[in-house]
Amino acid sequence: MTNWIELLSEFKKNRQPVTLVTVTKCYGSTPCVVGSRMIITNNQELYGTIGGGKLEFLATKEAMTALNENRIIESSYTLGPEFEQCCGGKVEFMIEPMNQSPNLFLFGAGHIGVEIAKLLIGTPFNVTLIDSRTDWFSNLELDSRISTCQVSETDFKTFADAVMWGENCYVLVLTHNHAIDFDIISMALLKDTKFLGLIGSKTKKVRFNNMLIKDMNIPDGMTHVVCPIGLDIGGDTPKEIAISVVAQLLQVHYKLKQKS
Repeated sequence: MTNWIELLSEFKKNRQPVTLVTVTKCYGSTPCVVGSRMIITNNQELYGTIGGGKLEFLATKEAMTALNENRIIESSYTLGPEFEQCCGGKVEFMIEPMNQSPNLFLFGAGHIGVEIAKLLIGTPFNVTLIDSRTDWFSNLELDSRISTCQVSETDFKTFADAVMWGENCYVLVLTHNHAIDFDIISMALLKDTKFLGLIGSKTKKVRFNNMLIKDMNIPDGMTHVVCPIGLDIGGDTPKEIAISVVAQLLQVHYKLKQKS
């Protein structure tokens, strides 16, 4: 596969998780050579080849593990009878997960939202600030590493289109309007996310919970929504709240459990 760099660049642009499989060693007679490469997407689509047959079937299976666990896997297989091959050689390859960075879609570019975005610069998170207020971003000075998205309050479909839903998707809801907050939460609960958080009090959570169950026919209500957001570290200024939220996001990303 001679165009693997271009393919990886395209997948990175689209933020699609993939694995790069590279043959690192070959012994004896094998259907591939050192340096053979194959890209396997999270949808198990294959680009290139490392020899076909059962070898690629097993590589695909291990690629899904590499993506799910976000870790590099090194494997070796002897191509004997169990592979329905008689070449008898041995192949070693490395599977590297790509584009596994968490993507945060933050609804509400107010004081806290902007502080969260700034604090996440230099972390694994890709951040997109989303707001529906007209020309709102023209008044903000943001680092170029923070993406922005202006959505239409009159066409709510644009809210859903602004997010890349999936297992690497984190959503925070901190808009200027409680009605918009509720609509976004209702929408997000029907999508795939890694983390869904809402700023607000326990009273707001109870109110939204009742509305989700009674009005939106979502039986689990707010069960899968983190509200209030942020770790209980004290402080109530926008920056201090943002620090507590960023700490929580990093905690989830690195799969650490908060000590009781």
